[in-house]
Amino acid sequence: MIQTALSFADLAGWADDDHRAALDVFLQTCAAVPGDWTDPGTDPRGFFESRFRPVMMTDGTPMLFTGYFEPELPGALQRGGRFQHPIYAPPPDLIPDGPWLSRRQIEETDALAGLEILWLASAVERFFLQVQGSGRIALPDGQTLRVGFAAKNGHPYASIGAELIRRGELTPERASAQALRDWIAAHPEQEQALLWTNPSYAFFRKINTIPATDGPIGSLGESITPLRSIAVDPAFTPLGLPVWIEMDNDLHRLMIAQDTGSAIRGAQRADIFYGTGDAAGDLAGRTKATGRMITLIPK
Repeated sequence: MIQTALSFADLAGWADDDHRAALDVFLQTCAAVPGDWTDPGTDPRGFFESRFRPVMMTDGTPMLFTGYFEPELPGALQRGGRFQHPIYAPPPDLIPDGPWLSRRQIEETDALAGLEILWLASAVERFFLQVQGSGRIALPDGQTLRVGFAAKNGHPYASIGAELIRRGELTPERASAQALRDWIAAHPEQEQALLWTNPSYAFFRKINTIPATDGPIGSLGESITPLRSIAVDPAFTPLGLPVWIEMDNDLHRLMIAQDTGSAIRGAQRADIFYGTGDAAGDLAGRTKATGRMITLIPK
């Protein structure tokens, strides 16, 4: 990995950002960052400039920004009617970081019988819920249940978008989340086989303690914030650190590394959290940009 020291003057748009908003998000998970952050003072921009130094980390892999969100889906606590697709709690014999059954093996057997948390109306939406890692489920009685990532089966993540590109069904420019949904809707007979090309499988837990106004729980155990929280590869970017991003679509903003994702790998790789619901999902699904990300390292 190559580390390139920069100055704050090198960060395009740095002076124009809302540093107070970024500081508020940083302080939510600052316990993960070595140092004393108990007295941030009254000058948020000065706080970052005096306590951190900008460093761009590269490892030779291409830079890529993508987006993710918290879906809102209809569901039920009991199987019935259109609700035929379960999401599960982790199995008791799951091996931490070790391979368990693959997606296909899980869905072709009853290995998880009795571990159903709730039931969804669509296998495709269940798949995308697993990719996002959390969601809000609207129950028939009007209540809303939140679910969050609990564990995974230990198999590597494989992109179904990349699979369709490999087959020549989509071009890299068109491989958005909505394009994937459209292709599956047009080829229902191939839906299951396509989803099985990703052997990774996520398990969930019910979350009832987060206010509806707060975001889902990130990897640091706190709610994440739209357009201020990002998922990173912790092998290169330690969780909790501020990260300045410059996307080619002109989004220049100070984010906080508060989450991870199985598809987020590399020093110049970030997934931007856009929020909850369809509008956030539309923005997240269309995000595929280059640029650069600069990590703020404590002095």
